[in-house]
Amino acid sequence: MKAWAKFATLAFSLAFCALLPAGGSPQTQAVAASRPEHLFKIATIAPQGSTWITLMDELDRRVREETGGQVGFRFYPGGQQGSDLDVLRKIRSGQLQGGGIAGVGLGEIEPSIRIFELPFMFRTAEEIDVAHRTLDPALNERLRERGFHLLGWADVGFVYLFSREPLRTAGDLRAQKVWLWEGDPLARALLSEASVTPIALNITDVLTSLQTGMLNTVYVTPYACLSLQWFTHLAYLIDVPLTYSIGAVVVDVKAYDRLSDQQKEIVARIAGEIFPRLNQATRQQNDEAKAALLGNRMQLVTPDAAAVADYQAIGRRVWHALAGKMYPPELLGQLTGALEQARGGEGSAR
Repeated sequence: MKAWAKFATLAFSLAFCALLPAGGSPQTQAVAASRPEHLFKIATIAPQGSTWITLMDELDRRVREETGGQVGFRFYPGGQQGSDLDVLRKIRSGQLQGGGIAGVGLGEIEPSIRIFELPFMFRTAEEIDVAHRTLDPALNERLRERGFHLLGWADVGFVYLFSREPLRTAGDLRAQKVWLWEGDPLARALLSEASVTPIALNITDVLTSLQTGMLNTVYVTPYACLSLQWFTHLAYLIDVPLTYSIGAVVVDVKAYDRLSDQQKEIVARIAGEIFPRLNQATRQQNDEAKAALLGNRMQLVTPDAAAVADYQAIGRRVWHALAGKMYPPELLGQLTGALEQARGGEGSAR
């Protein structure tokens, strides 16, 4: 099956699942439909019918049921409320109480969160889990100091380079017309360290720029490459994870702290069940998308050991250049130390 057909089938399945009735007694349905005393209005760019929205709807239903209709969530999908930065402004003004925010937006709240997206830091999903166990307590506290409460991580997945020409070394990358997500200081630091002069554009302008030849190299997750149709203008996937793209649902801390202790316990417990399922589903979707891309016409480029070492050296220079600017040096030390321990001494993370 061609890649676009596989994606269409997947999208239809997700949309169909979202339309299935939630079930429950008439009394349960009445509670779910009631106007809660504490309503969190949350905006996201995730489309209606996606796994993200399906699971967030489950979160809302279960929280309403267990709080007797006193606490609930209303989600605004598909970018209805604007970009992440628009959503953050609306949260601060009280128009919204939360948002599903990606890495660049989270960095606007608390820059040190971008430590999860450092280039060439992580190799496996298990290492991401190690990073969360190591850093979450400190980052959660920093978020609260900035006026936000972390409801749960909703990661986007491993990001790869996709290109029109085979890129086997960092030198090959320097000759390409490489996209830079406009306003992203971390990506700019990486490309600068790699001696790449990028073309800064909003993500909404990338497809047109690929069509016209203004761009020929981008970085994105396999699922996004497929769903955004960028793959139709690209031929190669460089099989070294460039970075890991994070996301999270954050809510206004003042609104959250108005909940009773019992209500907070209910929300935290249900969120603690829902978000791991969401992250697992996201990882699976990226694996399926990668297979679909390679099953169509895209080719896999596996850089040799020397090229991988070159990429990793570029990454380490970025890590240390941003320490003390984007995140505290001790936070970087905690992360690299935890990864080295998890790897059993195989491969330096410093």
